[in-house]
Amino acid sequence: MSSSLCLELFTPVTDDRPVFVTGNFCDWLPDLEAFQMQPVGTGQYTFTFPADLPLPETLEYKYTKGGWDHIELSSAGEPTPNRSIGTQPHNEPDIVPHWLWFGQPFNAEFLPKLVNEEFHLPQLGTNRRVNVLLPYDYENQPDKSYPVLYMNDGQNLLGEGTGYGSWHVEEKMAILASRRHHELIIVTIDHGEQQRIQEYTVEQTRMAGRGRGRDYLKFIRETLKPAIDKNLRTLPDAENTGIGGSSLGGLISVYAGMMHPDVFARLMVFSPSLWISPKIYFDAIRFQAPVPMRLFAYGGEAESKYMVPNLERFKVALARQQYGGNPIDIHLSIYPDGTHQEIHWSREFPLAVEWLFYGEHVA
Repeated sequence: MSSSLCLELFTPVTDDRPVFVTGNFCDWLPDLEAFQMQPVGTGQYTFTFPADLPLPETLEYKYTKGGWDHIELSSAGEPTPNRSIGTQPHNEPDIVPHWLWFGQPFNAEFLPKLVNEEFHLPQLGTNRRVNVLLPYDYENQPDKSYPVLYMNDGQNLLGEGTGYGSWHVEEKMAILASRRHHELIIVTIDHGEQQRIQEYTVEQTRMAGRGRGRDYLKFIRETLKPAIDKNLRTLPDAENTGIGGSSLGGLISVYAGMMHPDVFARLMVFSPSLWISPKIYFDAIRFQAPVPMRLFAYGGEAESKYMVPNLERFKVALARQQYGGNPIDIHLSIYPDGTHQEIHWSREFPLAVEWLFYGEHVA
């Protein structure tokens, strides 16, 4: 391989750590001064290999910020495979969305502030735990207001979760904070245990009888959201208000957007149980968006043979309404090995936040 090879790198994470390239050309030593990259702009770096350095036929490499405890990570804060260059160099810059921080996947100082309390749901005649995650620097920016994301199935979103695991949303928000994409208030709402199916469906079902999803959404719209908007610095309009969840929590998020588009115009829909509401495709075709909307949908091919086809069918049905309503920007993310589990929804969460609230491109 030619030793005139030049590497270009972009990373949205800017701090005072220098950037190095390491690989099979230097015995994978992570912080050699000879392989330190040169900054050429905000988050932009370049490195040209010395002309007299022999390079292997296939170059394998990674980027570090000074050691293996500062190695490059994925957008969700997970390890990445080695990069490689064969006979042809890359035409586009490499991108590193995140970095290990002293051996940890996130900087603990960036964890959001957690507030929780019991909330009364008059529409359902019960009480429920509600958690609010505030950006770590919320108190330091008293003049700033924030978009809000309401999330279903609160028991499986924070900490270790209960029963099925957790999305570790607080950790993902700390990861997003490293690239300054954390300016979002998150409100998690616990599900109703045995009443979960009823509360997350709007139709009659064989499994749970009459759906009470309309009452649940009425609680968010008429009780919870007014309280959040009154007590916190929020951007209350629909284009700055989202709702999201997975499985049945994804299904009720779809209905939240279609029934109350004047309230929720940012939808995070992971592995939705569309099969339980076959009428939803016809509802989507008849739907007309009163404001521009964005919907990030995720599904795994390993969940069932119906998950991805159902999502694709729903996307087509919803897109048809654009002849009569405002545009709906839909991103459909499909993973061949994706299963119906929190680990996949957790991995997808940062990408969905950035796409929905920051307009970030998703490959």
